Amino acid sequence: MEARIDRRGAWLVLSGATVLLVVLAAVMVPWSWVGGATLDPPAAGDVFSRDQLEKAESHAAALRALSWTSYLVTLVLSLALGLTRVGSALFRRVTGRLPWWLAVPWVALLLLVLGRLVTLPLSLLARRRNLEDGLTNQGLAGYLTDLALSLLVSWALLSVLLLLFIGVARRSPRWWFAWCAAVLVGFTFFVSLLYPVLVEPLFNDFEQLPDGPFEEAVLALAEEEGVAVREVLVSDASRRTTTLNAYVSGLGGTRRIVLYDNLLADATPEEALSVVAHELAHARHRDVFLGTGLGALGVVVGVAALALLLDSGWVRRRAGVRGAADPAAAAVIAALVSLGGVVSSPAQNAVSRAIEARADVTALEATDDTEAFRSVQLRLAERSLADPTPPLVGYVWFSSHPTVLQRLAIADAVERSGG
Repeated sequence: MEARIDRRGAWLVLSGATVLLVVLAAVMVPWSWVGGATLDPPAAGDVFSRDQLEKAESHAAALRALSWTSYLVTLVLSLALGLTRVGSALFRRVTGRLPWWLAVPWVALLLLVLGRLVTLPLSLLARRRNLEDGLTNQGLAGYLTDLALSLLVSWALLSVLLLLFIGVARRSPRWWFAWCAAVLVGFTFFVSLLYPVLVEPLFNDFEQLPDGPFEEAVLALAEEEGVAVREVLVSDASRRTTTLNAYVSGLGGTRRIVLYDNLLADATPEEALSVVAHELAHARHRDVFLGTGLGALGVVVGVAALALLLDSGWVRRRAGVRGAADPAAAAVIAALVSLGGVVSSPAQNAVSRAIEARADVTALEATDDTEAFRSVQLRLAERSLADPTPPLVGYVWFSSHPTVLQRLAIADAVERSGG
C-alpha cells in the first residue's frame, strides 16, 4: 500500500490558503463597480434594433449550444477516463515499459488528443456559424493550424503539471502537495511573465503602433494615467476574426498593450482611444499582477484539494491507482484538475468582471468621453454579435466581462457622478 499524505497538513494548507484567498479578494478586488452607485442597465430593445437583437440572439444561442455541449463532452470524457479504471488501464497499455517520466507526457498528449477529436465536429460547426455570420474569414488550414498550436501549448502545460505532481509525490509521499504548491506559485508568475513572448507570437504577428497623431494621443493618455508605456503593439488579428478587441498581458518587462489591427482600421480615433484607456487602466491598477496573485493562491487551494481527493480510498479504487506517485494516476489527476476548473469558474469570472468594470470607470474618467465609450461598446457588441442579455448560467460560468448593457450603465453612472 502506498504511503498516504499528511492529511492534517493538507487540510491546514487548504484552509489557510482559502482564508487568505478570500481575504485578499475581498480587500483587493473592486467589488463595488462604480463606487457604490446603482447601475441601471437599459433595456436591450432601447439600445438595439429588432434585427440586431434577433441576429445577436440567434448567433449566441447557436454558439452556446455548441460550446456548452463541447464543454460538457470534454468534462464527461475526462471524468470517465480519470474516475474509472479505463484511464489507468489505458496508461499501462499504451506506455508499456517506458520510464514513467516519458510515459506521462505521452499519456497527457493522448488525453488531450482524444478530447479534441471528440469535440472537433462541434468546433467545426461553430466555425461554420462564425463564417456565415461574418465573425471570421480565416481559412480551414489556418484554423486547424491554430488548433494544433493550441493543443501543443496545452500539452506542454499539462505535461509539466503531471510530471511535477507525480515526480514530487514519488520523492515525498506525505508532503508532495506542499512542495508542488510552492513550485506552482512561482510557475504561475513565470507563465504570466513569459506568455507574451513565448506563446502569443505562435498565434499572431505584432508590430509597434505606428508613429502619428494616434500614437501621440496614446502616449499623452498613458502619462495622464501614470502608466509607463513600454510597448503598444498591433496584432494581425484580422486574419482570424472580424471582431474588435484589445488586451494587456505580461508582467514587468514583458508587459504590453496589444490592439487588434481591425480595431484601428474600423473604429474612430476617439473610440480606439477609449479602448486604449481601458487597457491602460488595467496596467495602472496592476490587474495582471492581481489576477496572477489570486490565481496562484487558487492553485494552492486546488493542489491541497487534489491531494486530499487522491488520498481518498474511494478515488483510488475507482481509478485503479495507488495514489499520486503512481504514474497511472495521470488520467485521474487531469480529470480532477478539469473538475476544479469547472467549480472555480464562477468565482474567477466574478473577479474578472469586477476588474473589467473598474477599468471601464478609470477609462471614462481619464478620457472624459462617455460618448466615445458608449459608441465603441455598441460597436464591439454589434461586431461580435454578443448577446446583451445572456442566460444566468452562461453569465455566471462563462462571462469574464460585464454585458454591453451593464457597461452602458457604468457610463451613465460615471456621467451622473461627474467623473
